[in-house]
Amino acid sequence: VQLQASGGGLVQAGDSLRLSCAASGRTFSNFAVGWFRQAPGEEREFVADITWGDGEATLYAESVKGRFTISRDNAKNTAYLQMNSLKPEDTAVYYCAARWSWKYEYDFWGQGTHVTVSS
Repeated sequence: VQLQASGGGLVQAGDSLRLSCAASGRTFSNFAVGWFRQAPGEEREFVADITWGDGEATLYAESVKGRFTISRDNAKNTAYLQMNSLKPEDTAVYYCAARWSWKYEYDFWGQGTHVTVSS
């Protein structure tokens, strides 16, 4: 599956952004989708995950819990990351990734989209 992330930009602290991850090439509903981010000089870190199919289960990093929401629309082959109450420490390159439903590893990665949050 090929993934294309978009929706990043420059915002102020407290603002919201919605990132999109458009998938192509395979049946999107067969994959769980995750969002990761990498800040300058930092290692890539997990942000959120949504299970395959209808996405009944979600998982969030503690740092974003209550502020970010991951969702998916299989009819549009797209996953989303709604980011509210953004903080300067959310500044990073955000990546979406996909994994087969039976695996924990993410085998497919999109290019990143930049998110910059000014104070």
